Amino acid sequence: MAAVEVILPVLDEARALPWVLGQMPGGCEPLVVDNGSTDGSAEVAARLGARVVAEPRRGFGAACFAGLAAARTETVCFMDCDGSLDPRDLERVVAPVRAGEADLLLGARRAEPGAWPLHARAANRALALELRRRSGLRLRDLGPMRAARREPLLALAIRDRGFGWPLEMVLLAAAAGWRIEEVGVAYRPRTGRSKVTGTVRGTARAVRDMAVALR
Repeated sequence: MAAVEVILPVLDEARALPWVLGQMPGGCEPLVVDNGSTDGSAEVAARLGARVVAEPRRGFGAACFAGLAAARTETVCFMDCDGSLDPRDLERVVAPVRAGEADLLLGARRAEPGAWPLHARAANRALALELRRRSGLRLRDLGPMRAARREPLLALAIRDRGFGWPLEMVLLAAAAGWRIEEVGVAYRPRTGRSKVTGTVRGTARAVRDMAVALR
C-alpha cells in the first residue's frame, strides 16, 4: 500500500507529540508543520523521526496549506496534534478515499466525557446546520481528522489561512461536486492547555474565521 502523509499542524505541542507519533499506523507518514512553537516541538518531532517543515506565518490554515504544499503522496490526511485524536483511526478515514468511494472523508468526533466543551460543541453544531442549509450536506461535524487526494485539494485553491480553512475546504469541495462522507472517530481530552476549542475566546475566534469563510 502506498504511503499517506499525515499533515500535523503544530503550535507548542511538545508534550503531545510523542504519543501522537508513537500511534501512527504503518503506511502513515507524519508531516509536522511547526507554526512558530517556542517549546521545542519541531526538535521533538524531528528526534522522533517525523519530517518537519516550518511555517512562520501564524494561522491554522497557513500551517495546513504549508503541509499540503510540502506533501509528496497522492493522498493526504490532516489531523490535530494535541492528543485528542487517535492516529489509529486514520486507516478508517483514508480507506474510502483510497477505494474511490469518497473524495473527502471527515472524521466525525465521538467525544469522551470532558473532551469537547459545551460551547465548542454548540458552535460546531451551528456551523454544521448552516453548512447543511447552504450546501445540502448532512454532516455531524466539520471533522478535525480528514483525508483527500492532494492534487484535487490544491486545485480547490482554498484561501483562508486561519480557522476557516476546514470549513472553506468543505464548501469548495461541495461546490465542485465532491463526494463527502463521514466516519466516527474517537475524541479524547487533549494533552496540555487548549489554544482554541478549550476556551470560549478560542472558540469565538474560530467561529469568526469560519463566518468569514461562509461569506
